Amino acid sequence: MFIGSFIGYLKTERNYSLHTLRAYEGDLRSFESFLSRIDESIDFFSADLDLVRSWVSELMDAGAAPSSVCRKLSALRSFYAYQRSNGVGVDNPAATLQGPKRRKKLPVFVKEEDMNRLIDEVSFGEGYAACRDRMIIVLFYETGIRLSELIGLDIADVDMGASVIKVTGKRNKQRVVPFAAELKRELENYLEVRAEVTGGSGGALFLSSRGGRIGQSAVYRIVKKQLSEVTSVKKKSPHVLRHSFATAMLNN
Repeated sequence: MFIGSFIGYLKTERNYSLHTLRAYEGDLRSFESFLSRIDESIDFFSADLDLVRSWVSELMDAGAAPSSVCRKLSALRSFYAYQRSNGVGVDNPAATLQGPKRRKKLPVFVKEEDMNRLIDEVSFGEGYAACRDRMIIVLFYETGIRLSELIGLDIADVDMGASVIKVTGKRNKQRVVPFAAELKRELENYLEVRAEVTGGSGGALFLSSRGGRIGQSAVYRIVKKQLSEVTSVKKKSPHVLRHSFATAMLNN
């Protein structure tokens, strides 16, 4: 009951993603299961700091990544804070406990000269699909938007007059991303090709082969295929293009 009401709050009031909701619920069930294995009479509201420490130790001994353990602790802290705000007057046993230090990974990115070669020299082919694939690569690299943001774009979100794109990010937060004259020319050309194929000027910005909004897996395949033309980095994903955008921006 307590876990269910908390997850419901995160869904309706905080607009957490389905992925995060499932992760948080799993984290809390994990702690609940741990407590019952220790002593069936112990529940969330009789647990103390030592029990939380023991849970963390068990997770680390089982090979859980530091980032995963930190997320589980975050879920537990949020759970107790929510219960207290709803009149369940309990101390938060995880409040002062620090999670394990996360191992920092160096971001993977594609070199500027390789991205320039992909955009300026590599042929994407002919037709709508080729034009769409090129536009996807250019838009990722020139704006640094996320995969979910690109997929969710509608033509109405592109303001050519103001040279801005309205994107909807995490937790449905919207922001405005400006773009330069070069990207404006790319978008104008793409929209002309799209209109010739569809006969319309509304709806999703990027279309699948069946005419609907393009999906995540299709964009992943497009990015992997095109990056393979110019780089040997192992990871070839939209997020790598986001890092490549940030690196190019810092370098310039």
